[in-house]
Amino acid sequence: MVNDTLKNRLVSHLQELIRERDPYIATYGHYYVQRYIQSQLEQWGAVVPMAFGNRGREHYNLCLSLPGRQALAPVVIGAHYDAVPGCPGADDNATGVAVLLELARLFSAQPPRRPVRLVAFDLEEYGLVGSRAYVQTLQGEPVHLMLSLEMLGYCASQSSPGQTYPVAGMDNIYPKTADFIALIGNWQTIPMLWRFNRAFSGAGVGCACLPMVNYGRPLPATRRSDHAPFWDEGYNAIMVTDTADLRNPHYHRATDTLDTLNLDFLTRVCLGLGQGISQL
Repeated sequence: MVNDTLKNRLVSHLQELIRERDPYIATYGHYYVQRYIQSQLEQWGAVVPMAFGNRGREHYNLCLSLPGRQALAPVVIGAHYDAVPGCPGADDNATGVAVLLELARLFSAQPPRRPVRLVAFDLEEYGLVGSRAYVQTLQGEPVHLMLSLEMLGYCASQSSPGQTYPVAGMDNIYPKTADFIALIGNWQTIPMLWRFNRAFSGAGVGCACLPMVNYGRPLPATRRSDHAPFWDEGYNAIMVTDTADLRNPHYHRATDTLDTLNLDFLTRVCLGLGQGISQL
């Protein structure tokens, strides 16, 4: 069974977020989405716009901090809200932002064990600029884990094109059907990867875990989201993803629209994340 109330809220977010929103070309759409995210997060607490510069312009990461039940190192949960030119960005990355907004709702009502910081990053598509700027503000401050929510809603059936991988032979280890969520973390996160694996299983989502060494550099495809700057600064971080163009034929195309998403899959992913984060 799928939580229909959660599913309907995710769809409501997606309907606002799915639009062209490149920060330099589709400026109106980008501003609209930025304001929508801020207005949604402000329901649960004070939102801090964290400014940084790029190409002579000021940009903003939007951050909401929520308390945990214990005074421990926080969990940072991030999703980028920009999109490439000409793409409405339904899976990339309206799905990640929609889940981010629903996690804010969940953790404001049911505080997890650890404090959480929910961050909407700008300029991921321009080289992880927003997340790099955010990491620099930490100045070595302890973070228990960073989670990058990067494309969470495309799930193909057995009759659809299969799952592909960046290296030959990975399909002998990992699933061939594109119906799972992938967790890619630095090797220090192995215990957390298995914990999330159990949480996703409990939510009815198949899961594949890939621990990486050397900051992911042996497999560059594992560095293509906002977790990579955290890896580079020595933080534990996990990318949560449907594997992007290794599965989704609409990646960075005008066809990345709402009707291509599997909303039941997205809802289960959101539930699994909520359960997993609550247990950290």
